[in-house]
Amino acid sequence: MKQRRTRERREEILTLAADVGLANVEDLAERFGVTASTIRRDLAHLSDDGRLARTYGGAISTSHLPEASLLQRRSEALDAKRAITSWAADQIERGDSVFLDAGSTTALLARELSSRNFPATVTTSSLPVVTQLSTSTAMAVQCLGGRLRPLSGAFVGPLAEASLDRMSFDRAFVSVDGVTIDRGLCEAELEQTRFKEIVARRTRSLYVLAHAAKLGHAPFDAWARLDLPWTLVTDESAPATVVEDFRSAGITVVVAPAAGT
Repeated sequence: MKQRRTRERREEILTLAADVGLANVEDLAERFGVTASTIRRDLAHLSDDGRLARTYGGAISTSHLPEASLLQRRSEALDAKRAITSWAADQIERGDSVFLDAGSTTALLARELSSRNFPATVTTSSLPVVTQLSTSTAMAVQCLGGRLRPLSGAFVGPLAEASLDRMSFDRAFVSVDGVTIDRGLCEAELEQTRFKEIVARRTRSLYVLAHAAKLGHAPFDAWARLDLPWTLVTDESAPATVVEDFRSAGITVVVAPAAGT
């Protein structure tokens, strides 16, 4: 019962922070009838999950923050990303045609593939992915053109989309800023979401790589709706109830085991 009350209080804190922008410790303690130290533990937990950002005296919803750069995201949830990318790399077979999206998780997947160095063709819209794969002697690497987004190191726009129309893939691995059951994949710009929708139509198997803090998270207002079957790959810290909600909606969910287990 206590765990349920804690979970419900934290979800309401997230809602309040999204509505008013800033969550103040003293105001929250009074609202919920708990101590300030309890609220600080709540905020620390939500911050560790990436769902709130701590401020002096409280926290702010990440939906009110500007888009983080690839460099800023690189160290977030690193153990979770390693688990996800290790599982993802195991799905790729020799000779596969693979698409790797832009993002910190897919860049980590590229590093894992580079270390394995087995024959495959990898197409990407990401400069960091190209850099990671540039030393591979076994992989054929193709990079799409387009407008470069400096924050993510990704190529987007009509040129990138036109290139996709001439390709198909055995497997595609895409990243997200957030993912929800009802809306799909959340990103900062419509060009990004349109691009992911095109990728989804050009691949036999689509994998959405999202660590636990991104599940149910909607930091921006651009969305990609996925009308074809897809697989959500997350980590062991994802709440069982959230995983079951996605599965009940007909989405295949893989919970990647922690590295070394």
